Amino acid sequence: MGCAADADAFVRFNRAMALETEGKTLDEAVVEPGVRAMFEDPARGFYVVAESANDIVAALMITFEWSDWRNANFWWIQSVYVTPEFRRRGSYRRLYAFVRERARSQGNVCGFRLYVEKDNVVAQKVYESLGMSASDYLMYEETLES
Repeated sequence: MGCAADADAFVRFNRAMALETEGKTLDEAVVEPGVRAMFEDPARGFYVVAESANDIVAALMITFEWSDWRNANFWWIQSVYVTPEFRRRGSYRRLYAFVRERARSQGNVCGFRLYVEKDNVVAQKVYESLGMSASDYLMYEETLES
């Protein structure tokens, strides 16, 4: 499990992931308090990390979506990042196994959801290899400017 002391790693990972997958440069002054907000309010979700030699080498964030249809939560897997030197070595597989086991032990989780860039075929194949499948839903969004 991630903790507040790991926040700097989550900020670095979020910024690296956005740049690698979407070509977006995230403002650290926005991302850093966003990461810390998760630890200030655990109802928002939690982080999970994989370590090697006491260094965080992979992480993901879980947030919750209540489903009235199922009377249970979907766990959204977000902010997935594996450092380049640990890719294709089972880091995400271990994170997912941990999340799956934790969800089963809680008993109020009906499934997992995540979104992935349409062109990120490598990630899609990883998710499919773990038993996930493309859903019947499209995702829409509207960004509100501040």
